[in-house]
Amino acid sequence: MRSGPRAPSSGGAGAVRPERTCVGCGGKAPSAELVRLVVAGEAVAIDRRRSGGRGAWLHPAPACLERALKRKAFGRAFRRAVVVDGDLLRGQLTGSWRKD
Repeated sequence: MRSGPRAPSSGGAGAVRPERTCVGCGGKAPSAELVRLVVAGEAVAIDRRRSGGRGAWLHPAPACLERALKRKAFGRAFRRAVVVDGDLLRGQLTGSWRKD
């Protein structure tokens, strides 16, 4: 028999929401505030369908993307060598290909 408190089973106000860690800044946030990235072939791509498998989470902010690229965080998150097109990801995340 369980002795600890139980998480609410419905999606009500007290529901426990999963938190994920941004590979750029290392901050924790609900998955709804982050973008999930996956490896498609050998390149990193945005997973809009949340299809499962190994993924990495990133805030949709240019600063987090730049920090993840600088730290080479994608290779560690995916546990394999990956090709990251920073300009393409920047454009998909922010709508601008400029590195401001």
